[in-house]
Amino acid sequence: MAGRKTYLFAFIDDHSRAVIAGRFGFAEDTVRLAAALRPALGSRGVPEAIYVDNGSAFVDSWLLRACASLGIKLVHSQPGRPQGRGKIERFFRTVREQFLVELSTPDTTVVDLVQLNRLFTAWVETVYHTTTHSSTGQAPLVRWRDRLTGPVPVPSPAALREAFLWSATRTVAKTATVSLHNNTYQVDPILVGRKVELVFDPFDMTDVEVRHNERSYGLAVAFRIGRHAHPKARPEHVAADLPTPTGINYLRLIDAVHDQHVADRVNYTAISGSNEPDNTEQRP
Repeated sequence: MAGRKTYLFAFIDDHSRAVIAGRFGFAEDTVRLAAALRPALGSRGVPEAIYVDNGSAFVDSWLLRACASLGIKLVHSQPGRPQGRGKIERFFRTVREQFLVELSTPDTTVVDLVQLNRLFTAWVETVYHTTTHSSTGQAPLVRWRDRLTGPVPVPSPAALREAFLWSATRTVAKTATVSLHNNTYQVDPILVGRKVELVFDPFDMTDVEVRHNERSYGLAVAFRIGRHAHPKARPEHVAADLPTPTGINYLRLIDAVHDQHVADRVNYTAISGSNEPDNTEQRP
């Protein structure tokens, strides 16, 4: 990808070491973290707790809001005490030694993030999840399935969308307007002088819902729009048009195997879950 640096956000199940979510991105920020976490919660269920470090993406208010909305306990590691992050550190070492090393071979050319994340998913599901883990003595996916005895709580699409909306607090001006990142919105005049919560999709700030004391006052009327997306919501620009080398490509072979068996992959929303949802551990 033209030598661009990428970051891997990954969540693993504490008990089984199964990868709950994993995604590469061009930035170590809240948007890329959400891109990894949101589909994982939607397909593999809501854990009781998520253990993260103190990087800027993990102390952002959006993550606290998302976890609170879904009833997830957010636990941060203690500064200067890396012991609690050992399992995720071990996983990242495995990624470096088994996956990333294959990307450096002459026969592997990754043209964009879509391809990189596709190959990573194929490696996780086809190799990592089916290989016996040295610490547990079981393959991560087998250990995950063996522990499950009840339904995994999966959020509804509406609940998941609500959890990953962003919000900001503003005081309504005498003109019944509020400002948000160079945008001005008209709100219900009854809210003049009151603090309101503005809830929005960070990639589309034309639609902003107004809430006060946990009650919705509908959508604000866009009066002046200077910015359509939140300053932190930077899209990833993908480079392409790189030549594809010939030869034996280990990751492509894995990807092909993964495609052949994709119809038989485990349905994480259908398999049973434990009475106590699994904890996950995370670090970029």
